[in-house]
Amino acid sequence: MTPDLLITQEKISLDGKTFIPAEQLPIPEWPCVVSERPQPTLTVKDDDLFLVTDTMGNISGCSLNDGNPSMGLFCCDTRFLNRLELQIEGRSPILLGSTAEKGFSLTVLCTNPRIDEGLKADNVGIRREIVLNGALFEEIEVSNYSTSTVSFELSISFDADFVDLFEVRGYGRDQRGKLLRQVEPTHEEGTVLSGDRTGSFQTQQPIHKEEFLTLAYQGLDGLVMESRIQFQHRLPDYFKGYTAVWKLELASHETQKLGYRINLLTNNTSSSTVSAAFTLGQAKAAELMEEQHWVQQITRISSDKSLFNRVIDRAEQDLYLLRQSFGKYKTVSAGVPWFSALFGRDSLITASQTLMLNPQIAKETLMLLAAYQGKTEDDWREEELGKILHELRLGEMARCQEIPHTPYYGTVDATPLWLMLYAEYYAWTHDQETVEQLWPHALAAMEWIDRNLQETGYLTYSRRSKRGLANQGWKDSGDCIVDRKGDLANGHIALCEVQAYVYAAKMRLSEFAKMKKRLDLADRWQEEARNLKVRFNRDFWMEDQDFCALALDGDGKQVDSITSNPGHCLHLGIFTPERAYSVAERLRAPDMFNGWGIRTLSSLSPAYNPMGYHIGSVWPHDNSIIAMGLRSLGLVDQALELFQGLFDMTSTQPYQRPPELLCGYERNGDHAPIQYPVACTPQAWATGSVFQLLQMIVNLVPDAQNNCLRIIDPALPESINHLSFHNLRVGPTILDLEFERSGSTTACRVAKKRGNLRVVIEA
Repeated sequence: MTPDLLITQEKISLDGKTFIPAEQLPIPEWPCVVSERPQPTLTVKDDDLFLVTDTMGNISGCSLNDGNPSMGLFCCDTRFLNRLELQIEGRSPILLGSTAEKGFSLTVLCTNPRIDEGLKADNVGIRREIVLNGALFEEIEVSNYSTSTVSFELSISFDADFVDLFEVRGYGRDQRGKLLRQVEPTHEEGTVLSGDRTGSFQTQQPIHKEEFLTLAYQGLDGLVMESRIQFQHRLPDYFKGYTAVWKLELASHETQKLGYRINLLTNNTSSSTVSAAFTLGQAKAAELMEEQHWVQQITRISSDKSLFNRVIDRAEQDLYLLRQSFGKYKTVSAGVPWFSALFGRDSLITASQTLMLNPQIAKETLMLLAAYQGKTEDDWREEELGKILHELRLGEMARCQEIPHTPYYGTVDATPLWLMLYAEYYAWTHDQETVEQLWPHALAAMEWIDRNLQETGYLTYSRRSKRGLANQGWKDSGDCIVDRKGDLANGHIALCEVQAYVYAAKMRLSEFAKMKKRLDLADRWQEEARNLKVRFNRDFWMEDQDFCALALDGDGKQVDSITSNPGHCLHLGIFTPERAYSVAERLRAPDMFNGWGIRTLSSLSPAYNPMGYHIGSVWPHDNSIIAMGLRSLGLVDQALELFQGLFDMTSTQPYQRPPELLCGYERNGDHAPIQYPVACTPQAWATGSVFQLLQMIVNLVPDAQNNCLRIIDPALPESINHLSFHNLRVGPTILDLEFERSGSTTACRVAKKRGNLRVVIEA
């Protein structure tokens, strides 16, 4: 149903509500508490909503040095709240402790500072609980722990700038829409006067109908967005602008409860795809019920070590949190705060990493990306027939065509990665119906690859959109494709790992062609793969370095720096055996392996920067892929060394959650790994790396089509003696596996099996 929207020169009417431009109605402001340094943050997420606050649960309205720009309440790439600040008598409370352990909720315990003679320090306890479930809910319990009655004012200041997430990330805009104030409608043009509830401010005011307060904005595309705040339990005693104030009087050991709910609206309909509960209690119950359903569907993994179990449990919960609805499908968004959106490469790699955990993620990812597969030629979006998207955005800048993410297709590797996942999903599930349904999309993806191979024999990229990415592999920052002198590569770039993806896609898809009696395709793809392997080992190999080049540039010249990229090729079969072992050995050298993991770029490179996004940092997903490659070569000890470094790093992180990346500084004794300042957390393929590493150590090789699971030479690291898998799905069979280490040997037994799957354990 389309909302009733009427726009005149001076006011906007929307389903009985009236708004005017904010500049026509100045309001009093409540001072904010200035923070002098960047604040650590708490992050909570529910489907397409996420909230980033400081450890007090606040989003301050002001701070020095811009504070933390990622703070706010976001939905669909729009910030619906950029101030949420609790104060007591105009002062910041004193933090006692806080946590966002559950992922969809946060709790804060704080107390009062000394406020003149009327209120001694630490006499009032304040407990905040915030929950996301299609809306934001907060309940605040205020308790008096003194022996006498106390009186004070408690306030919460709200504000919303409704900026696009790309603006938050630093993208400039020439124009933006206008902030609005809701006012009382009249029969004539204009508005009525509404006095401030204190009686001290006599001019037009935003209306506060009973328990409601509304923040609003009209975008350049005409859409009206609102953050509608409904107060619960006890209503505020008065408002000053967008600050709600309660005059509290608490007897000794009395507790009072305050609360509110914030609904996010776009043209008077919910901005979130999740149906919001009415109360915080209902929201928590809904979240816990959905999470329990998720837990019942996944493989449950546990060990004999409690710290290791915390890492696994956190990864299981974070994958649940990162799932996001896109139409009728759910897949994993890339990461909070910057990449809470649909991505091609990130979603595909995460789905591959977690096939052992839940193949449904892969199925919905394949279906969703197939639905968006390129259907036309469009330079602005870099869309091409058969191409898989890079990134989909829903904010105002995308809707107004200021950025090409509607969706944007500027990625060279998502299309072969889609084909690889297509084959991997079938190996785990034998889901013939889905594979058959997606076969036309597989053909279109391969045709896109083949068209782009024609000129050079390699799959290359070069930016076509003026707002697109200069680099379009997984290392997509502007300064990362450098040669051994540190100079940037130019022209059409052919990345080494992308050629390995193409090789694997052709080899794997040839098997599907055989199943479908398309022997012409099967033979052609196999021959093309073999020819690609020959060319690749000739053109990419650096004889003087005994290593693989990062890429070929537009002139076909080697981009001859030492990077982690060739590690992605190890398990895909494109190297000759001797060259695969040479790459594996070089990656373990001190300039690459820093003790926590393998760096993205050698520390000997002139371009090396341990704080650089892709030029010296360490990425968990990069390392878990390399560990799979080491394992495939039989280099078990080397793979376990990488596993241990990544596990040790993760165990030091808040909530035992692997970050998107960390700085590349050398591991030094008992010193903790150095954090990358703006790394996403939780982040999808960092979380997925936990399961990919588990897959690596037990070495499961599924073949659901032939009703078989091979377990080849499982090897637990010395830090773990026992590892169990419950509810593991291969085809229609569900089974439990137990792994036990004794010295240097790991034994496996099938503890339980529901189905007729053949399990072959190979030592």
